Amino acid sequence: MNFTGIVMKQLTFFFCGVILVFCLHAQVRPKIGLTLSGGGAKGLAHIGILKAIDIAGLKVDYVTGTSMGGIIGAMYAAGYSADTIEKIARSTDWDLLLTNSASLRSLIIDEKDEYDKYAIELPWINNGFRLPSGVLESEELWLRLSEYYFPLYKIKDFSKFPKGFSCIATDVSTGEAVVMDTGEIVQAVRSSVAIPSVFTAVTYNGRKFTDGGVTRNFPVSDAKNMGADIVIGSNVAGGLLPKEKINNVFQVMMQVAFFRENEDSKKEKQLCDIYIPHNLVNYNMGNFASSNEILEEGIRKGDSIRPRLKKLVDSLNAIYGAQKFSVNDLPQVDSVKITALEINGLHQTSESFFLHRMEFENNKSYTAPDLSAHIRKAFGTRYYRRIIYSLRPLPDGSSKIIFDVEENPLTFAKLAINYNSFTGISLIGNLTSRNFFIPYSRSLVTVNIGENMRIKGEHLQYFGKFKTLSLDAVIQAENLKINTYNNFIKDGVYHQNYFLADMNARVALKRKFSMGFGTRFETFYYKPDITSKFEFRGRNSLFNSYMSLRLNTLSNVIYPRRGSKVDIEAGYVYTQKPHLNFFSDGEPITNLDSLGFNFNNFVRTRVNYEHYYPIAKGYTFMTQIQAGLNFNQQESVLNDYFIGGLTSTFRNQITFAGLNEGEVLSSSVASLLLGLRCQLYNNLYLIGKINGLYYNFIGSNKNLRNPNFLAGYSATLGYNFVLGPLELSVMYCDQSQKLSPYINLGIPF
Repeated sequence: MNFTGIVMKQLTFFFCGVILVFCLHAQVRPKIGLTLSGGGAKGLAHIGILKAIDIAGLKVDYVTGTSMGGIIGAMYAAGYSADTIEKIARSTDWDLLLTNSASLRSLIIDEKDEYDKYAIELPWINNGFRLPSGVLESEELWLRLSEYYFPLYKIKDFSKFPKGFSCIATDVSTGEAVVMDTGEIVQAVRSSVAIPSVFTAVTYNGRKFTDGGVTRNFPVSDAKNMGADIVIGSNVAGGLLPKEKINNVFQVMMQVAFFRENEDSKKEKQLCDIYIPHNLVNYNMGNFASSNEILEEGIRKGDSIRPRLKKLVDSLNAIYGAQKFSVNDLPQVDSVKITALEINGLHQTSESFFLHRMEFENNKSYTAPDLSAHIRKAFGTRYYRRIIYSLRPLPDGSSKIIFDVEENPLTFAKLAINYNSFTGISLIGNLTSRNFFIPYSRSLVTVNIGENMRIKGEHLQYFGKFKTLSLDAVIQAENLKINTYNNFIKDGVYHQNYFLADMNARVALKRKFSMGFGTRFETFYYKPDITSKFEFRGRNSLFNSYMSLRLNTLSNVIYPRRGSKVDIEAGYVYTQKPHLNFFSDGEPITNLDSLGFNFNNFVRTRVNYEHYYPIAKGYTFMTQIQAGLNFNQQESVLNDYFIGGLTSTFRNQITFAGLNEGEVLSSSVASLLLGLRCQLYNNLYLIGKINGLYYNFIGSNKNLRNPNFLAGYSATLGYNFVLGPLELSVMYCDQSQKLSPYINLGIPF
């Protein structure tokens, strides 16, 4: 071998030795995994651990989670910082997110009056009414998840997220745990959170999934399988309940569902390098009303383990060098341009109706809140039970949107119970059917069976390209007993039969606002059951042509937290046809001219304005302005406004805290109410009201009394439960100097 060959051979051996030594001594920085367990509301405590991880500067490489741990884990894996996730959790309306109800604001204004009035709604499916499933689809949850994960719409492999991610769901047909790590992140997470008996199962990729907590609630092994060398596990599940805490059917079902998972979690815990148990024995899976308290518990737990996390970071940095760390790696995606669309699941409505009601346009850019807002417009028609979407990137940089729609049954039977100090006990039944006579219509019949019989029929027909023009026909008949008063003292009872036929046309300029005009025919028949000093009996009929304006931005029907409601009607009353006899102390009044009554034509205006404003956590300030104004009304009583009562229940009533219904009658009324509602606990409320009222101030009217002023007050303890609000009130009026009780259960007819 020549000299050159010898040198080259020695150099080769030298460099190989160097490489071998380097390989023997070189070490790869360990990958960090994070596992978040399921646990419903208790899962919010995970956020405190995320905050501790961010503050410590620990870079997480892989995230696994189940159920609520899947929701939070996916957000963290997507690149949200712990602080951002905390802000989202604290601002979330959990009551809305975890119900089948839509936000009242998402409904078109024609649907708002009938929404959320009934305790039971039975759909007509396969030639019969079916009991409610008792499980939640929660359109708002779908939309919120779509907004959370919108920046990831291009990434279908979850390992490509800023932090690799997977979650666990359970295949309903086989009972096996399924790792969700590819596809649509929204469907994957929603599958993982489908708690049995609480949320609907999710059909995805040809399989039906339910909550992953049934099979693997604490998926530490999945973090290991993804490549994690060190796993931090945050576990909020407290295991199975002791027998003394199993008190209802729901708890029994949950106990049985999680038998298998309890054994699996014991094995998964042993795989953790840092195991973080949470002591949340005072909370359960459904305690979303205590979300802030659970968050604080999680933050305290995070503070307690932060030194250990910081020590881990310092040790790793000492061995492997400092590592680049950012608390926010969320991809920057403001909007997406949509140039193609696909709609699946339409059978009872057309594609054009769906798109027009959604006001969706192709070849346009949309943000995630934009898409949610458009979907709510279609959902607000109540034709649809669920509307979800996914985005598929196209080669030109735009995207195709795919809507998966589940339609509501067209017919529902609805039931409610109402008790009111004025109307007594009632069973209210309703039958509502859409497209029964003509497409794009709603027909309903409502019956009030009780001490006061009432029935109402309505047909609402939509017209126009965007179905914003409607024609509404209503007939109503009722039989009411109305007390009469003399100087705030009850002195008689009238039996009133009332019939109404109304036809009106409206245009809804937005979901929250409409204006229209119409004509109604009304006829009354009065008969005194208990005679009073001045009385009348017989009938009167009239026509009223009117214009109306309506606005409704309330957040919800019962105990709204914010928003306004406005109802204004101005009309002309004409063609009155009285057939009446008048009496004084039981004796007929033969000289009717002495009464000065003249059943002439007159102008009638009615105004109701309500506004609700949250002033602090759990506190809502409310105002209400009411006015009933008849101009040049020359007969008294028959078309007057009935002043009194805390709940609006019948024609021409002006509610007033302090008086019972009809304690004062007047042809001109204006009132102002101020109130404060305090949420004491969950669904328990304390409500205080103070109001003032001025009446009989229009000189052109025929009045039995001079202008006067009323001041009144009320205090109410309210509890909102499955039958509706139960309210126990006490009222006082300065003028009557009486303290009166008042009770209401449910929403009146």
